[in-house]
Amino acid sequence: MAAGTEHTQHLRLRETQMSLRDELHAPPPGEDFEGQLREAQQQLEVLQQQREQLEQQKCEMDELHRRKEEFLSGQIEITERLSTSLTSIDRELFELRQELEDLEQTRQSFAAHLTRIEKVEPEGWQRGAFNGELTRALSMLDQAEEEFDSAVAHFSGGRAGGVFGSLSSGPKTRVGDCFGASLKAGFAYNLPLLLLGVLALIIMLYK
Repeated sequence: MAAGTEHTQHLRLRETQMSLRDELHAPPPGEDFEGQLREAQQQLEVLQQQREQLEQQKCEMDELHRRKEEFLSGQIEITERLSTSLTSIDRELFELRQELEDLEQTRQSFAAHLTRIEKVEPEGWQRGAFNGELTRALSMLDQAEEEFDSAVAHFSGGRAGGVFGSLSSGPKTRVGDCFGASLKAGFAYNLPLLLLGVLALIIMLYK
């Protein structure tokens, strides 16, 4: 019985020693509160950093979204402008090519007329063939003038309208035309006198 009691006391003594040792190693109550405060502050700092990072990421996303909207708006605007300009350029190029083709054909025709007209030398015509040569030369001039006036009228509303100057001064009065006009005018002027003469002759014959 004495041995059991001694063992029990020995256990209690050991528990008391361990408790005292724990109390000696445990931090004072004030130091434990300061540690918790520092830990809470550290957690707050981490949370603050995380919040700042989230705000920065949000700002970056907002900026990316704004730039994306700016691109989409600019894409639509410049696409419409480029498309409209391309259509206008294509139409302008087509009209320019057409006008250039017409100009080239006109140039070839004018060059041919010029070559033929410059070769005409009235001084070298034979007396017997003078009338026929002159008629052909005048016809050549008429054809050249008609084609020139036609070209001026064709290009008058285009870019090359100023190249040709103005229309020719109109149909020129040829020598043969002038003689015929004078003959007709003289006949018309003397017609009343001729009629009076014929009437007088008829009266004399009936008498």
